[in-house]
Amino acid sequence: MRVTMMDRRGFLGTVAAGATLAGAMPAFAAAEPVAVAAAPVLPPVQAQYLPQQVRVRRDLPAGSIYVLSDKYFLYHILQPGVAMRYGVAVGRGELKFRGNAVVARKVEWPSWRPTPEMIARSPGHYAKYADGMPGGPTNPLGARAMYLYQDGRDTAIRIHGTTEPQSIGSSVSNGCIRMVNEHVMALYDQVAIGTPVMVF
Repeated sequence: MRVTMMDRRGFLGTVAAGATLAGAMPAFAAAEPVAVAAAPVLPPVQAQYLPQQVRVRRDLPAGSIYVLSDKYFLYHILQPGVAMRYGVAVGRGELKFRGNAVVARKVEWPSWRPTPEMIARSPGHYAKYADGMPGGPTNPLGARAMYLYQDGRDTAIRIHGTTEPQSIGSSVSNGCIRMVNEHVMALYDQVAIGTPVMVF
């Protein structure tokens, strides 16, 4: 898998001095929400990971997606200066994906097949799914998946739903970016093929 690594400092260098988001990412987003999006409150998900609109840098391109892995937030830029922020789960340890990609494919209720690397790491858990699992409510990819590509090649990384909403806000996946099913469904409807995604 070819991954184009991105220097987080390089991203920070592209943003002007401004407000902070909970003191986490200088100059990226304002601390106060513009408005709270209507979303079902799911008990397993901590309140800070529910969707809400926040202020961001005005020069971030509308439609683009930014993922701040160490803060467990995904930002979908709606318009200059405004983004929808969602809580996510990300890859654990060395499996954490970082880099630039584009959404090259979108699937509703996607099927799933563990990668050979996943099977090698944990054969007892994944080998039984080597032939794949059809899409549906018990599928690990959840209700929707957006497939990330680099230079026309599938990275095997997805932004997808999950059957484990309690995992949002933690580093637990095999590299993919997990969202609550209801949240990924809302994002999926707003994201076009070709959308740029930056993961830090």
